[in-house]
Amino acid sequence: MDPKLLEILACPVCKKPVHLTQGGLGLLCKDCRLIFPIENDIPVMLVEEAHQEDVTREPR
Repeated sequence: MDPKLLEILACPVCKKPVHLTQGGLGLLCKDCRLIFPIENDIPVMLVEEAHQEDVTREPR
């Protein structure tokens, strides 16, 4: 993901910055705990397409 694009993207819910997930397959809003998917190198910043971060999963 282009770092300049990542700098300007924000969560559509709370307007705070998003961060690339560990696997690089989504953008995480740490406040809302929403992950927005990245499809064909294009971030999908639609609330309807986002899913909740799995906080029960143990780190690897």
